Amino acid sequence: MSNIFQYLKKGEVALFLIFIIIFIFFSFSSEYFFSLRNIMNVSGQLSIVLIAAVGFAVLLIAGEVDISIGSLLAFVSLPLIEVMNITESVSLGIILCLLFGIIIGLINGYLSIYLGISSLIVTLGMLFILRGIVYLYTGQRAIPDDLMSDFFFYIGNGKFMGTVPYAAMIGLTVLLIFIYVMRNTSYGRKLYAIGGNQEVARLAGCNIKLLKLSAFLSSISAIILASRIGSANHVAGDLFEFQVVAAVVLGGVSLAGGIGTLTGAAIGVMILAIISNGLGLLNVDTQWQLVVNGVIIIIAVGFDELKRRKAI
Repeated sequence: MSNIFQYLKKGEVALFLIFIIIFIFFSFSSEYFFSLRNIMNVSGQLSIVLIAAVGFAVLLIAGEVDISIGSLLAFVSLPLIEVMNITESVSLGIILCLLFGIIIGLINGYLSIYLGISSLIVTLGMLFILRGIVYLYTGQRAIPDDLMSDFFFYIGNGKFMGTVPYAAMIGLTVLLIFIYVMRNTSYGRKLYAIGGNQEVARLAGCNIKLLKLSAFLSSISAIILASRIGSANHVAGDLFEFQVVAAVVLGGVSLAGGIGTLTGAAIGVMILAIISNGLGLLNVDTQWQLVVNGVIIIIAVGFDELKRRKAI
């Protein structure tokens, strides 16, 4: 435990302690919470948010934002499932899913650079555009995975040696790769340096690269979600962007840019995941779970603002 604390920064230690306290609380409150099966299920579920949160956190550190990720998640699921059903090729469906995500990221980035529109406004517009396309294409009905490939099923539902979800392993791999990039490469240090200065980010072309990255990682989340539910669903990713924002800001990544770590963002994801799971096991209504998440967002943003004022 002491080694963990040595690795974490001061703010992350506090977050980790909060995580432990919440974990202990639900362990005593529900007989099912502290079971290997439940913990592994939670780790598989939170990987969907974690992967997207990594991209969003990197983007936010560099002073940009992408709130279209929830709608993008639903949108890129369409070519994924449709191509799989038509061609009976899982790999082709996955490739097109990721390609569509990258294209959306490119569009967001170029609109931001060449029209000078803030990434917040661009991605807000894209949120509505993509969700509208999904509703029109699907007729607000889920498109089932008719191929029913074992390989595709195992992406979101399979477990290594019957215990550790493959989705959790994918999420952890993505997290570790980008922790290394942000901590140990000149590119990662540059992102911190330009954080909060959107004009510098534009001139460096960083928002194009990062909006592509955010969209790409959200597309990976879409693949895992589509695998878990076995369809492309028109309501997939609904409020997803707010789950990601809440987790990342709770994890100490500043909305003003330039401050925060992916380790903190990951702890934020874990805290929200166990709160959601614990409240569900205690049969707390979904409406109250939304209230709790809303309160957490306000508190997290409030602390972020206080830290920013002290830094000025």
